[in-house]
Amino acid sequence: METKAPIPRAVLVGIQTPDVDDIAHEASLEELARLVKTLGYAVVGSVSQKREGTGAGSLLGSGKLAELAAWTGGTGVVTSMAPAPKSKARLKFDSAEPGPAEPEPDAQGERKPEFVIVDHELSPSQIRNLERATGAEVLDRTGVIVEIFHRHANTREAKLQVEMARLRYVAPRMRESASGGGRQQGPGAGESALALDRRKVRDRLSELKEQLDAVQRDGDQRRSARRDQLRVALVGYTNAGKSSLMRALTGSQVLVEDKLFATLDTTVRTLQPETRPRVLVSDTVGFIKQLPHDLVASFRSTLAEALEASLLLFVVDASDPTYEQQLEVSRSVLREIGADTVPSRLVLNKMDRVDDARRAALLEKHPDAIMLSAHRPDDVSALRESIVGFFEAEMVEDTLVLPYARQGLLGEVYDSARVLSEDHDETGRVLRVRGLPGAISRLKRSLAAR
Repeated sequence: METKAPIPRAVLVGIQTPDVDDIAHEASLEELARLVKTLGYAVVGSVSQKREGTGAGSLLGSGKLAELAAWTGGTGVVTSMAPAPKSKARLKFDSAEPGPAEPEPDAQGERKPEFVIVDHELSPSQIRNLERATGAEVLDRTGVIVEIFHRHANTREAKLQVEMARLRYVAPRMRESASGGGRQQGPGAGESALALDRRKVRDRLSELKEQLDAVQRDGDQRRSARRDQLRVALVGYTNAGKSSLMRALTGSQVLVEDKLFATLDTTVRTLQPETRPRVLVSDTVGFIKQLPHDLVASFRSTLAEALEASLLLFVVDASDPTYEQQLEVSRSVLREIGADTVPSRLVLNKMDRVDDARRAALLEKHPDAIMLSAHRPDDVSALRESIVGFFEAEMVEDTLVLPYARQGLLGEVYDSARVLSEDHDETGRVLRVRGLPGAISRLKRSLAAR
């Protein structure tokens, strides 16, 4: 009978700097706990300290470092400057092998946490110092997010994007093995093992970039074909309910899970009940604070759905006390890719979890926001009408003449605009249509072409 590997255990570490209040600090640690649980690890405790910054060599003061070491069974002292040996967990993480490492019991048979997870980005030296003091494997917030993306990527494009971001994260944190970093024999002779490994990473990144460019060219062509169509992009913080809303608006069977980053790949579906012209709705990867820049850069094509949309719906979990900071994170990422000029509406989701007093406060603060629960059909119908109304306001009416010899274009006309009336004369079919100016101009060019 196959035995199931024990769930890896982790202790969290957070530093509260003077610019972070207690509520934001607690919320950040809770979010980190959810990230760690998404990895499949069990959170068994946390250590927190107020400090002026996060630049100290061991991050924590000596007292808190000893407290952390008590959790993990370490010495609490940064002992040797020699390279720390890599455990199975670290080797597995660095080699991009999926799945948690097998934990080892201590002398008393009690399992100590095998991981220390820090709610900040750490330098390579800080990671080494914490590992020496605790005897556990140390991951920072960026490492956890990169690992989640690595495990959840499904499409070829997402897998390529994540592998690139992961290699860029791992490369500066590579170090010589404890057995020594002697010179290589044969090909690459004269290079240390570390230099050779780093060169392999650079070569692999170059190879991945070529593959990704080819995949993204295909994606760009698909998006170009949809350029004149009505497009709505759902954007927002991870776990704000975008996928649930996508499912409700389109009737599609997109993945809906109560976990962070359940959606990494862009999904495009048609708004239901279907309109003429059709409205396409896309669900995009969720944002999170301290989202690694390399992940933002590598997910260019995913975020391009937002950049090229006609309307952005900023979906926010209204029941979260830190929703304003989450909204600012989303807006900041979109500013980074130049999508901040796209028309947008604020959607306050999960209103079924909000009491009357908070609802009134939200309404006063965001009078133009759409308040709803993705699980209430009436709310979803009202949002659909709001989307349709937005596009209706942009549309114009015009007349198209479809020559009898060009009747094969009739389907394209019906896909791109709403046909209000249809008549015939000696030249062909006369159609009165309503649609976006760009779509009607494109149809006229198609009809004029010989």
